[in-house]
Amino acid sequence: MSPVKKRARSRTYDPDRTRGAVLAQFGHVRDAVRALTAEQLALPTRLGDWTVRDLVAHVGMALSAVGRLLGEPEPARQDGSLLDWPSAIGADAPAIAAHARELAERNPDLGAYLDAAERDFTAALAAHPGTRLLGTSAGALPLADYVVTRTVELVVHTDDLNAAVPGLDIPHDRQALAAATRLLADALAAKAPGGSTEVRIPPYAVVQCVEGPRHTRGTPPNVVETDPLTWVRLATGRLAWRDAVESAQVSASGQRADLGGLLPLLS
Repeated sequence: MSPVKKRARSRTYDPDRTRGAVLAQFGHVRDAVRALTAEQLALPTRLGDWTVRDLVAHVGMALSAVGRLLGEPEPARQDGSLLDWPSAIGADAPAIAAHARELAERNPDLGAYLDAAERDFTAALAAHPGTRLLGTSAGALPLADYVVTRTVELVVHTDDLNAAVPGLDIPHDRQALAAATRLLADALAAKAPGGSTEVRIPPYAVVQCVEGPRHTRGTPPNVVETDPLTWVRLATGRLAWRDAVESAQVSASGQRADLGGLLPLLS
């Protein structure tokens, strides 16, 4: 029998709060979509050739993926980590894009489509314990951990929608943004372990990363600081490191404070 893969340690998340955050952020998107016109739904997005309609369909997939994975046989053991997820999802990108377009064509009433996705998601969580394993691109993960990844999907794509539709201002749920920020910050620390650089994303996360001398007291010699939404954009490739620094969206001080070679985290 092959050995179990060593998993990076992750912080814990309260399942009830995570569920509430996912539903709150999804609800913000659903409410905004109801008011979009056909012309707005046909607008391009910053995601290649995806339209707003395709993107909305993908938002529904963020929830429906839970039921789909629960419908598959349960893996025998956990062999993945929550922190593996950001670097693993790129392998699914072509299939995800094709499925989003198919769903967009098949569901002319996007409001009804999102309502159904929410109902199915809520029912799936009620029917299964958080320990139930799901076979994901990052390996077998507990359901409760996989739900945390839904906050990243929803926060990121809320921002994509706001960028695509002039005047649209879908709010970000505080708990959803917090969970997404923390997961992506921890993924950076797992990708570049060390203690020479402190990354601060107030008010949600502070992590140590990058090999080198570890500070023990006082102000660290290498400090990066930014706001949560800018961090999410950097971690997901929506914003380039150089552009963020030059526009003062990020402050970076010290010889080991350049994170450009480590970003984005999603691949």
